[in-house]
Amino acid sequence: MLTVLIWLILLVLCWPLALLALVLWPVVWLLTLPFRLLGVAVEGVFALLRALLFLPARVIARL
Repeated sequence: MLTVLIWLILLVLCWPLALLALVLWPVVWLLTLPFRLLGVAVEGVFALLRALLFLPARVIARL
């Protein structure tokens, strides 16, 4: 809701900039998509490493 309010204020005060932001937002989203996918992959690798490191402790805790 706050984002919409800020965008409307920008539209009233400086409408060319607001329209430019509205048009360019999908392009920015597409450019950042590979970085988000890379972040998900790196997070998955770290989760796997954490699970492998804590596996012996979890096995001992169950005994």
